[in-house]
Amino acid sequence: MPGLTSGAVRVRLVVSGRVQGVFFRDGCRAEAEAAGVAGWVRNRDDGRVEAELEGSPNAVERVVDWCREGPRRAVVTGLERSDIPALGAAGFEVR
Repeated sequence: MPGLTSGAVRVRLVVSGRVQGVFFRDGCRAEAEAAGVAGWVRNRDDGRVEAELEGSPNAVERVVDWCREGPRRAVVTGLERSDIPALGAAGFEVR
């Protein structure tokens, strides 16, 4: 996408609740890829899920909104968000 890096934003999310073992990471990857968002998502040892999302502001917000609900079997009870510098990332990885 032309101009993606120049107007790109990056956010780090930490999602709490019943978010492991419910296909949260795979759903996040699918939503990010559909929105054209780069980054990664992983399970944390404390039972939460952490993600970094990078792309156009509207596309990133689309994925953040999805993360507030997660997949059907998830129960999201909290979402911590930090704005961080864009890296010019490409692709999306489940870690």
